[in-house]
Amino acid sequence: MKRRLLYALAATTAAALSIGCATLDERQRVWIFQPSDRAWGGSAGLAEGMQETWIDFPSQVTGRATRLHALWLPSERNKDGPVLLYLHGARWAVAGSAPRIRRMQELGFSVLAIDYRGFGKSTHELPSEEMAYEDARAAWDWLAKQYPGRPRYVFGHSLGGAIAIDLASKVDDEQGVIVEGTFTSIPDVAGTTRWGWLPLGPLITQRFESVRKVARVKSPLLVVHGDSDALIDVSLGRKLYEAATGRKHFVLVEGGSHFSTMSVGFSQYRDALSQFFSLQ
Repeated sequence: MKRRLLYALAATTAAALSIGCATLDERQRVWIFQPSDRAWGGSAGLAEGMQETWIDFPSQVTGRATRLHALWLPSERNKDGPVLLYLHGARWAVAGSAPRIRRMQELGFSVLAIDYRGFGKSTHELPSEEMAYEDARAAWDWLAKQYPGRPRYVFGHSLGGAIAIDLASKVDDEQGVIVEGTFTSIPDVAGTTRWGWLPLGPLITQRFESVRKVARVKSPLLVVHGDSDALIDVSLGRKLYEAATGRKHFVLVEGGSHFSTMSVGFSQYRDALSQFFSLQ
């Protein structure tokens, strides 16, 4: 994500005077989300056996009927236990998150993992920040209707962490929020690149300003970051944690990269869920 943003925003600066605002916005949406129907490596194989689910709703953002594709993986040990809304990051479709989805199941959750519009089998249109927020809310409401009475949590990885923070800042029925390898805002991510000195901030339309929203998250917040994350600097994860005002906990995973933090730090995840959320 960081490399894509690096090139995207540098190109944006050069092109800003020659293209219209609508085109600028669309290009950023492509660069930041990089929507795809692909899964990286052999991760899609781990999605086999997960139940395909569909969430239909009328979009207030576009005014059109919208369909989200999702994967449902129930807990094997606690069918009446907590449910987790899983929000993935950029570039790969939901099947690419199958390893993390299965690890969350191992930790005791039943997991609903969605593809935003533009990804996988979901409605085919260019995603935007507001669409992604709306997709997450639709999935959250779907979970409430399908599994009433069960405690619900939200998890977001990378860009999905910003979407999770937005959702949690607007609802009051989540039991907890977990974000991994995420950031304070897209302008802050741009500021950690070699071209961070360029005045790109005002040109960024897809801002994902979690740092402005995290104080409104009232449920317990677990922030996880790998100390070897080369895409999202660990300082941004710490700043997001510091901006939170509710009950919170920060986990630094030694040797964890942007993609390996959950696997490398699985025992730390288990301990944090047990001690911080009282989940066994």
